[in-house]
Amino acid sequence: MFRGLYLGLGCIGALALFSNAPAAEYTKPKVRAITAFVRLDSAAYVNQISDALGVLRAAKAQFEQAGYQPETLRIVTQPLAELVKGQSEAQALAFLKHLDELGAKEDFIPNIGPAMMSDTDDPRAVHLLQKALIALPHIQGSTLIAGDDGIHWKVIHETAALVHGLTEQSSGSEANFRFTATAMLKPFGPFYPGAYHTGAGKQFSIGFEGANVVQEVFARTRGDFARSVEELTQQLTVHAKVAEGIGQRVEASSGWQFMGVDPTPAPLGDVSIGAAIETYTGAKFGSSGTMTAALAITMAVKAVAVKQVGYSGLMVPVMEDHLLAQRWAEGTYNTDDLLAYSAVCGTGLDTVPFPGNISAAQMELIYGDVAALAWKWKKPLTARLQPVAGKGAGDPTPFHSQYLFNTTLHAVP
Repeated sequence: MFRGLYLGLGCIGALALFSNAPAAEYTKPKVRAITAFVRLDSAAYVNQISDALGVLRAAKAQFEQAGYQPETLRIVTQPLAELVKGQSEAQALAFLKHLDELGAKEDFIPNIGPAMMSDTDDPRAVHLLQKALIALPHIQGSTLIAGDDGIHWKVIHETAALVHGLTEQSSGSEANFRFTATAMLKPFGPFYPGAYHTGAGKQFSIGFEGANVVQEVFARTRGDFARSVEELTQQLTVHAKVAEGIGQRVEASSGWQFMGVDPTPAPLGDVSIGAAIETYTGAKFGSSGTMTAALAITMAVKAVAVKQVGYSGLMVPVMEDHLLAQRWAEGTYNTDDLLAYSAVCGTGLDTVPFPGNISAAQMELIYGDVAALAWKWKKPLTARLQPVAGKGAGDPTPFHSQYLFNTTLHAVP
């Protein structure tokens, strides 16, 4: 209902402010992602991955020594078409299968980058990505539907066809969880599935699971906008500075370049950004005040005085956040509301469920809206849509992933 409102607010920055509440009074966030960027050579990729894992595990050990719990190690390759250049489809799928198995064996999540980054790219890489996502359980990938050169309408068309295919052909339609379309996202962000790079490799970045920090701050500052921004800036900065220090030390010892921290306070499960926002507003997510809380979080994130990378905003993943999934079932917000919150620097439409009968043409319109908003305001947004084959409005989603919380499907707006 809010689409088009408040667009002029954009991603407002703020000066880093400081209060007197000590960090020791707050719970440490988990480290969601320590992400390495590599350019794999088909003749040497096993050794290259071993080298990357050495860097990631060194960073992981330092976080553990500092009292943090790292969750995932991640490795991002060059974009898919470059990764499998010169290979037949059968050879490419066999190579990707080995990469997927290596990820399971060595406990890292592989991401094969965008299958299309511009309208001039060959769409055959998208078709290959679809087959890989259906056949392989760990591989993740993306497309880039808008960039500095404008909105990529051909990429949007191929992306909608890909998601339609994954919905119909993957087990439980769950392969869509490992794919996203991104718009205006720069390289080297740590969060999946949209992470990518186009360079020589040997870089890494870090992202936290920090929604708990937001909730604890808002419990102290309920409804006080200025105080909320001030205190949240300070507390996010505490942890980002730790990550920056670790990144710099690992860079010095390994020769890998530290690209920065994404201070976006990612949620997962009961570590809920929805609950944090409700703590601020005193009402259900989607009620009046939700936009204001989104702006407060964004201003604090932008003010964190470290080398920033990635989204650096607000993450609102409908089905990765237990409370957000519940509120979606209750109908307290919808896709238009999420786009409106993205106008003050959310991250778009993430893990949004749709009935299985949504057409590719309808998804193209949704991707177009996300791309248009991102390109107009020059902000990174994502669109991870999750239609469910055979299910309609009013049905519960049947996902089995440990990372997804089932909710109720609503009719396509």
